[in-house]
Amino acid sequence: MKQLLIAERVCLMAHIVSMAFGLAGLLIVLPRPELVMSLPPAGQTLFQWGMAGGGVVYIIFGAAAVALYAYRTLGLGATLTFLLPSVFLSLGSELLGTSTGFPFGHYHYLSGLGYKIAGLVPFTIPLSWFYLGFVSYAIARAGLSRGKVELNWVRQIGAIVLGALLLTAWDFVLDPAMSQTSVPFWEFEEVGVFFGMPYRNLAGWMGTGALFMSVAAFCWRKIPIQLERSELSLPLIVYLVNFAFGAIITVTSLDSRFWFPTLLAVFLGVVPALVLSWIAKPAADEEIETIPSLDTSAFKAEIPPQRVGVLRK
Repeated sequence: MKQLLIAERVCLMAHIVSMAFGLAGLLIVLPRPELVMSLPPAGQTLFQWGMAGGGVVYIIFGAAAVALYAYRTLGLGATLTFLLPSVFLSLGSELLGTSTGFPFGHYHYLSGLGYKIAGLVPFTIPLSWFYLGFVSYAIARAGLSRGKVELNWVRQIGAIVLGALLLTAWDFVLDPAMSQTSVPFWEFEEVGVFFGMPYRNLAGWMGTGALFMSVAAFCWRKIPIQLERSELSLPLIVYLVNFAFGAIITVTSLDSRFWFPTLLAVFLGVVPALVLSWIAKPAADEEIETIPSLDTSAFKAEIPPQRVGVLRK
C-alpha cells in the first residue's frame, strides 16, 4: 500500500508539473519566438517534443494518478466500474459528436492530443473524461453522503447531478482555452452563441457526465463506498489544478469578455467543490474506542478512614 501511495503521488506531481510546463510554453515561450531561437539545438528539439506531446503527457499522468487513488481508496471493483463506463461512453459520445454533431455540436480535433481513434477522437480524450469525471463525482458523493455507505435515491440523484455540474463547469474554461486561442486543439465548425460554444455542447457535457456517473452509481450500489474529508485531497487538487489550467489560458489569451464564463465556472464548479469537500464527513467522526471507567470503590474500601479525610481536604 505504501508503494501504491508513492506511485499515486509521483503521478500527481508529474501531472501538475507537465501542466505547468505546458502553461509556460503556451503563454511565455510561443509568443516570443526569439526565446526558442536562442536555445541550443537540443533545447529546441526538446521544446518541439514538449509542445507536440505535452497534452498527451499531462492527461496520461492525471488518469494514472486518479486510477491509483481510486484503487487504493475504493478497491479494484469500484475503480473498474467507473473507469470502463466513463471511457467507453464518453468515447461513444465523442465519436458521435465528431461524425454527426450530436450531442456537442459540429467540431473536429486537431493535432497535439495523441493518436486519433477512428481518425476522429484522440485516445487521451476518454481518459480525461474518466479522471475529471471521477474526481467530480467523488467530491459530490462524499459531500452528500456525510460518511454513509449506502445512499437513498434522492442523494444518489443529487450526487450525479452535482458531479455532472462540476464536470460541465470545468468545460466553461476548457473549451475557450483549447479551441479559441492561438494554439487550438479542436475547432467548432459552427459559431456558438455562448462565447463561441453552442449551448448543446454544454448540454452534451452535462448529459454525457450524468450518463456514465449513473452507470457507475448503479454498479456501486452493492459496493461499500465511504470517502471522508481527509481522503478528498487528491480529487480536490486534480479538479482545482485542471480548472486553473483552463482558466489561466482563457483569461490571459482571450479578451475580457471571457471573464464572464470563467467567473460563472468558479461559481458553478470551484465553490461547490470546496463546499462539498468541507462538509464531507471528517475523519475525527470515526468511532474511537474509549477506555472503560475504573471502579474505584474497591480502592476506597482499602483506604483507612483517616486517610480518606486527608484526601478530602
